[in-house]
Amino acid sequence: MQITVSHKQLQINPVSFIADFLLTGMVIGPILAPFLAASGLPILPQIAQIIYFMGNHVCPQPQMGIELASPFIMAVCMRCYGTVMGLFITRLLYLTDNGKASYWLHQYGWNGAAFSTVLMMAYPLEMAAQILGWWNFDNLVVVPFGLITGLAWGLFTMPILHGDLKKSV
Repeated sequence: MQITVSHKQLQINPVSFIADFLLTGMVIGPILAPFLAASGLPILPQIAQIIYFMGNHVCPQPQMGIELASPFIMAVCMRCYGTVMGLFITRLLYLTDNGKASYWLHQYGWNGAAFSTVLMMAYPLEMAAQILGWWNFDNLVVVPFGLITGLAWGLFTMPILHGDLKKSV
């Protein structure tokens, strides 16, 4: 995809564009859904239903979402939203150094992938502990576990998704 801006050619990485588009939807959608559902305006509740449908298929506990516009809740639980926030933070971090710093895990190859995978296990391990009755669902507990998972995922994948396509091919 190429765009010409004042006689200069701007290269847009299509993978990066799609990833940013999806991340934007994941950041905004779960928060926006309850307000769209509560609006009562034409078409907006149907858009909210689409967002809730997606949330129900990606979140294992969507019924644990925070109530934002009574009686409507977020489209995902706070564990999932913590994961999205981790991805969003790493995307912003990537903008500062283009994946060149030592904390970006992709540059360590399989060791970076393994370390990232271990950190991403925070989410399922916390959820398993909750299901086993070791503690009850609490937003103050689940958000950090989701955040750790999102940060690990983002620290590995952001340079891959948003890097220079010519270098990676």
